[in-house]
Amino acid sequence: MTRIRQHKGFRPGARRLRAPAVLIVLLLCLAADGIAQVCTSVDPSHAAWSALLSRRVVDGRVDYAGFLRDDQPALDSYLATLSGTCADDYSRWPRAEKIAFWINAYNAFTVRLIANHYPLRSIRNIGWLPGAAFRKQFIPMQGLRGEEMSLDDIEHRVLRAGFAEARIHFALVCAARSCPPLRAEAYRGADLGQQLEDQGRRFLGDRDKNRVDLDAGKLYLSKIFKWFRPDFEAHGPLGAFVAPYLELQTNDIANFEIEFLDYDWSLNE
Repeated sequence: MTRIRQHKGFRPGARRLRAPAVLIVLLLCLAADGIAQVCTSVDPSHAAWSALLSRRVVDGRVDYAGFLRDDQPALDSYLATLSGTCADDYSRWPRAEKIAFWINAYNAFTVRLIANHYPLRSIRNIGWLPGAAFRKQFIPMQGLRGEEMSLDDIEHRVLRAGFAEARIHFALVCAARSCPPLRAEAYRGADLGQQLEDQGRRFLGDRDKNRVDLDAGKLYLSKIFKWFRPDFEAHGPLGAFVAPYLELQTNDIANFEIEFLDYDWSLNE
């Protein structure tokens, strides 16, 4: 049984509060004094997120109207599970399971953010300043990180800083048409390597986002490869990284000129 410390201002002789008011006071005491931290158990298969994605994602495009109309309670329930994760539990997870957790959190909270502002033409229309949507701290992670987080926090402070896994850029979807396609299933630690490889092939195989001109000796790549070039070149040149996903040998494109394509920020719906 949780023991509740006597709250400041409590007067033994005070008139008894009715039950709902007593409950509110108790909850405020618990929150203020940090007596209890309720931790949720995260399903490593993220089946609840997969169920939503299978209904609302087709060829990487998202049915935001459907999320709003029918799936808000289910989405919020899944997000609450993520937000209830505690650091002690997280510390025991395998590396791949941690990466999958953060990718799913980024994508699911992005869907929630878009739904909160829907309809809109682009995620860049959220907030007054450029990139405000990515800096907005709206993701509750008190039990895991002791703070509310932003999408940028997940991408840069957690995934990029903590895992040195360039293929995350094939999986993080910021609700724009030029992003990699949103996968119609959740990421899972047990299958993460295969899922990220498949995402790389899908992303680089989409000629609207990446292509190669063998005759001209040019690579036309997404600006994602420009923005995060140090991540992709951690162990060699950029051409060597993308070659397998384009089904080319590294020496075929070793000396190719690289041109980065314009980025379409319109909504991926």
